[in-house]
Amino acid sequence: MGHERIEINPEVMGGKPVIRGTRVPVELVLRKLGAGMATDAILADHPKLTADDIRAAQAFAADYLADEELVYR
Repeated sequence: MGHERIEINPEVMGGKPVIRGTRVPVELVLRKLGAGMATDAILADHPKLTADDIRAAQAFAADYLADEELVYR
């Protein structure tokens, strides 16, 4: 699945996935959501982001995990 709002570039944030056109890592967005931060609060912290960017970060993470082989012991 393509993620046009997500960019991976070795020259930006060491190659971590970021929201395209920003230096905001997908990981940061996910951590804020995981900590219970509301979408509006994240958007206030990062004015260049949109609600669609936040949803794209979640979709990217879900697709990434879906492709991982997880081994439970």
